[in-house]
Amino acid sequence: MTAPPAFKTLIVGVNAATHVGTLALNRPSKSNAIDGDMWREVPEAMRWLDENEHVRCVLLTGEGKNFCAGIDVSTPESLSSQLGQSNAMKGACAGRKAEALYRHIRRLQDSFTSVERCRVPVICAIQGACFGGGVDLVTACDVRFSTRDARFCVKEVDLAITADIGTLQRLPTIVGHGVATELALTAREISGEEAERVGLVTRAFADAGELSRGASAAAIAVAAKSPLAVQGTKAAMLHARDHSVNEGLEHVAVMNSARLTSEDLTEAMSAKFQRRKPIFAKL
Repeated sequence: MTAPPAFKTLIVGVNAATHVGTLALNRPSKSNAIDGDMWREVPEAMRWLDENEHVRCVLLTGEGKNFCAGIDVSTPESLSSQLGQSNAMKGACAGRKAEALYRHIRRLQDSFTSVERCRVPVICAIQGACFGGGVDLVTACDVRFSTRDARFCVKEVDLAITADIGTLQRLPTIVGHGVATELALTAREISGEEAERVGLVTRAFADAGELSRGASAAAIAVAAKSPLAVQGTKAAMLHARDHSVNEGLEHVAVMNSARLTSEDLTEAMSAKFQRRKPIFAKL
């Protein structure tokens, strides 16, 4: 198995025995605030994990006390960079500045959409602060866990910004339109316990240790199942979110007409009757 690439802002790895890939945000001294390097590296890391034949599930975490404090606004230079205000566009006409800003926003959107685009499920474990861009990132994941004292906030309105990286598009399908609207308009901070109540996270654990063990166990359990079935389930769920019931039924029928003849089904049934764990081939 080839070694993962070296990143400035991320730690990436693979456990070949459990088939779980790991991606950790690694700017703990900055509460994993998202800078230009992280925007560029997240899709590179997701692409590498997606293409790794040993990876059947990805566990996304954040190093240190906080999962992600949002975009890095620690300096005026960093803020300008995040907002796409480059020196190269000084003196350009308003139309060209707008076109450059549009392309900048679309690049940032694509960075976190890479998590959703990954064929295998992505489970995230959230501790401490998950603000602004951190919410954009976790709403692109398939399953979310947190500690009870984690803190979530759709922060953008407090910065005079309309959130534009994915929260306003993905959060309503997770917690419902009304709850998502209230959180986005007020920038109200909620705890992991409330996040569990409204459905933002599947489960809120007592502390970081329990969170780590629980999220890891879930990732290992998913990775132990048929890779084709797991990938198909993720694809079908995302398709159903964005389409009508009839369109979703057609999509899964076409997909399963090809996949129900796989060796995974034969192996799963054989293992069940032989009372052993199934062994699935690489993707």
